Amino acid sequence: MLSGVKAQAPNGKGDYNHEDSLWFVPQLVARRAAENPEATALQLGSQVLTYGELDCQANQLANYLQEIGVGPEKLVGLYLDRSPQMVMAALAVMKAGGAYLPLDPTFPTQRLESILKDADVCAVITRSGTLGSLAAGNWRVVDLDLDRSQLTGYREQPPVVEFSSDQLAYVIFTSGSSGRPKGVEIVHRGLRNLISWHWRAFEVTAADRASHLATLGFDAAVWEVWPYLTIGASVHMPEEAVRVNLERLCPWLVEQKITIAFLAAALAEQMLFREWPAQTALRILLTGADTLRRRPPAGLPFKLVNNYGPTECTVVATSATVAAAEDEARLPSIGRAIDNTHLYILDEDSKPVEPGMPGELWIGGAGVARGYRNSAESTRISFPPNPFNSEEGVRLYRTGDRVRSLPNGEIEFLGRLDEQIKVRGYRIEPGEIASALNSHPDVQSGTVIAQEDEAGEKRLVAYVVLNSARQPTAAALRNYLRKQLPDYMVPSSFVQLPSLPLTPNGKVDKSALPLPHAGKSLAEAEFIAPRSIVEERLAAVIGSLLQVDRVGRNDNFFLLGGHSLLGTQLLTRVSQSFGVELNLLNLFDHPTLAEMSQQIEKLILEKIASMGVAPQQSPPSAWTEGNLQ
Repeated sequence: MLSGVKAQAPNGKGDYNHEDSLWFVPQLVARRAAENPEATALQLGSQVLTYGELDCQANQLANYLQEIGVGPEKLVGLYLDRSPQMVMAALAVMKAGGAYLPLDPTFPTQRLESILKDADVCAVITRSGTLGSLAAGNWRVVDLDLDRSQLTGYREQPPVVEFSSDQLAYVIFTSGSSGRPKGVEIVHRGLRNLISWHWRAFEVTAADRASHLATLGFDAAVWEVWPYLTIGASVHMPEEAVRVNLERLCPWLVEQKITIAFLAAALAEQMLFREWPAQTALRILLTGADTLRRRPPAGLPFKLVNNYGPTECTVVATSATVAAAEDEARLPSIGRAIDNTHLYILDEDSKPVEPGMPGELWIGGAGVARGYRNSAESTRISFPPNPFNSEEGVRLYRTGDRVRSLPNGEIEFLGRLDEQIKVRGYRIEPGEIASALNSHPDVQSGTVIAQEDEAGEKRLVAYVVLNSARQPTAAALRNYLRKQLPDYMVPSSFVQLPSLPLTPNGKVDKSALPLPHAGKSLAEAEFIAPRSIVEERLAAVIGSLLQVDRVGRNDNFFLLGGHSLLGTQLLTRVSQSFGVELNLLNLFDHPTLAEMSQQIEKLILEKIASMGVAPQQSPPSAWTEGNLQ
């Protein structure tokens, strides 16, 4: 078992014992508001909420919510844009004793209605015009615009609430393997643990200026807000046009003097190689949500910290500062367990694997969620009792992630167990191929998927974003990968993209990747004419079959338009032309003209040797037409 240290309040930056009855988000924010009411709490453009205003407005809304029935274990939907008012509303829900459910207005209406139905909310907080896209339901609607005058009449003091560590704090719906979203229930114990670790790990103070960039349905928004508002720091939100534009986001971070920011891995990788002024205030760039495949260059004015954690474990379960590229050849790990967190790497029989061996990551400790909302069966499967702790009620979360421990005690992420694919009988982890691909110096970021051709045959396709003016050929990338991977794990196609498509949560959106023929395929190589009789004859066979004018030595059969059905026809023609039998496995593993020719020449030599005839001393590439008879 790999465990995080016991949580401690950072010296001089917090005076709260982790088990203190007053150690809850509403009380901590209220204390900061009392200490410095004029300090900026939240800012979006010209919209500013001071701590005094934030606490006062949240108290008024909380008293109203309590009046309409919100209290412990009651869930309230927040159908609001990313804004200071959204954070205020979330705080108000917790002050009333309830739990909040972020509802991203950019989500499809059908998905939102499904979430609301499954969540069983008692109220939905919104603003004028926003809720019109949703059907009415069995919940109270609180309109912050229409009800403003009514809300200002409520008490500015917080309602009386008895908090407990096991009380529900928030619910976030995450995509389920069944295709139906599942609501993850996070209790205050997990949120408190996240905050106290965050304070300690990153030495957060009231002087910090944090960014809030994540979309509302993404649990990263939780740690972009509460660790800072509970210690007196300020949280800054860029306008939407800035948030989604890397060309504008980098200057915004500098101009706003942001000291701590979070970016999902795919975005963080692109930000690393931009020019940062030496005087930038940014001291920590947090990343996560997807596999980090690049290390920072030397000389950045801030630290890059890689974090890993399922939504089911209160945002973060492991963390580590990433060394500069020149210091370490290995791809970044996901680090060690955070405070009060226990990691187990288990085999298929739920037994611990030997150190360094791959297995499934199971997580225990303070951050583990209560389970899935209104889904007892899913909870039973994903949150089994902890077999390593006899204490009643202690459970683990099965992540479905494949990892292994490293000699230095950190954890290496190897991919999703449920993302394993089978290509030509081989079980393959696309993440392993992507890791090797992203270690190439000319690749900024990339991902690998399996796509079916017209005959239903799966082929590996790599999508790459290049980080320099150099244009590596597909052949060069393929040769690079062959030094690290077996042939069956080397992609047959390489598609160049200006950037990888991302989901609203910042993860690579594999469903949005173009088909290979619809994207810009990397050139296989400079055209090189066939050099031998075998290559010339085979080029003619392929050209006739695929109806292409010319076939070079480095041209790939599949990239020229071939697929497995045409491949079968090609094998028949090879047999007729050369008198030897290739198979589909040969074709998939050696798809270029030169590679296929080498396989044919090898088979011809074996055939001659089996007939007891000594082959000529000259190499096959120099054979004449007569040698093929």
